[in-house]
Amino acid sequence: MFEDVSDRIAHNPPGLHYGVAVADLDRERLSFVVAGFAGPNRVLAWSGGMLRDTASPELADDDRPAVGVAAGDLDGDGREELYVLTADTFTGPKKLADRLFKRNADGRWEDLFERPANLGVRNLAAGRSVAVIDRRGVGRYGFFVANHGRPMRLYELNPGGALADLAPPLDLAHSVGGRGVLALPVFSAHPDIFCANEQGRNFAYRNRGDGTFEEVACALGLKDCEEHARGVTAFDSGGEFGLAWANWDGPHRLMARTGDRWKDRATPGFAFPSAVRTLIAADFDNDGNDELFLNHMGEPNRLYRFLASGGRQPPESQSELTMLDAGAALDADGFGTGAAVCDIDGDGVLELLVSRGERAAQPLAVFKARAAYPNWLRVRPLTRFGAPARGAVVRAEYGGRVRVKGICGGSGYLCQMEPVAHFGLGESRTVDRVTVTWPDGAAVAVLNPGGNRVLTVPYPRG
Repeated sequence: MFEDVSDRIAHNPPGLHYGVAVADLDRERLSFVVAGFAGPNRVLAWSGGMLRDTASPELADDDRPAVGVAAGDLDGDGREELYVLTADTFTGPKKLADRLFKRNADGRWEDLFERPANLGVRNLAAGRSVAVIDRRGVGRYGFFVANHGRPMRLYELNPGGALADLAPPLDLAHSVGGRGVLALPVFSAHPDIFCANEQGRNFAYRNRGDGTFEEVACALGLKDCEEHARGVTAFDSGGEFGLAWANWDGPHRLMARTGDRWKDRATPGFAFPSAVRTLIAADFDNDGNDELFLNHMGEPNRLYRFLASGGRQPPESQSELTMLDAGAALDADGFGTGAAVCDIDGDGVLELLVSRGERAAQPLAVFKARAAYPNWLRVRPLTRFGAPARGAVVRAEYGGRVRVKGICGGSGYLCQMEPVAHFGLGESRTVDRVTVTWPDGAAVAVLNPGGNRVLTVPYPRG
């Protein structure tokens, strides 16, 4: 399916790269932000037909070993802040704190953890993934950090403007081998948190609707105690979310609702153990179905197509999972560490950026579907402050079916996808109806939005 278009990166030296986020850092364009473990962080924006590094010295921050990244509007100013996880140790306590970058009025980036009022709450534990969540639906995001061997964290601003860790009072500060994190309304009508862990069971935090949570992994059949999770993602399972995660050298999971519990519907081929890192669900070829991409460390990557009927059949008959030829994205000699998707060049076909390194320095890779269907629609919801509405849910009705996408707060592993719902239309040319639901439950329906365009949907007023 994929061709290698890595030559579109203007400067692409080998490096030890890790997590990737797609962020709106200047309110003008999206950028791939790549964590540099031994070398600078990179901010790759599309300019002049190429991906060019626009990182300021503050964001490049080449003295700190970075592994994970995520963006979200922490303070409601309409701009996304950027959280960068550092890792000078594999697990437990560390010496170098994480970064939380905010762009000030003069254009310079400031690390909020360096403010005197915030020094006491810095994260000095080895983290693996970070995600943003608007748990109360107010348009301001907290940063949830999955730590490895130390308590989880949830950073929000308190009324005085200082950072506070709200994980302890919300009963989220559990210690386990934290790995992948997903923040979307998967278990309730409000933003939930799913933590895919190793050396212990997974956590599923269901939002009660008031910004507090109850842990329901055991009740829903999602704990997977014996495995060592990495990437996690939500996918379109016929108009509702399915949940998939990949286990390091263990069976990968493809979960769907069956009554009050979730059932694993993975085929033997999909479940087959592998040295996996990131797992991504996206419609790369615009055929109207999600593909599932498994990014591996030192072995060929895998690609599957998930066919969802969107009908009313029993869940076990709603889907078919087929392995595809990934083409150049097999990347058999790549040491894959992270990946993210974005239509970075604006042509309606997603780019897949894969970061590589860890075992040996390697350049970044960019892949793109060779024979994509021509029709698509991209939906870009905004918060009441004009920032990307991460955690919103978008449903598109066309061709007699309903498809669902979440605006990514964090997923994959160490990573975060673009804050846009990308729908391939397959044989259809237009969409009949788009419905956007924000984290607070507010919703807007747009009739006949057409196709082959980016539909920006502001938060409803009045």
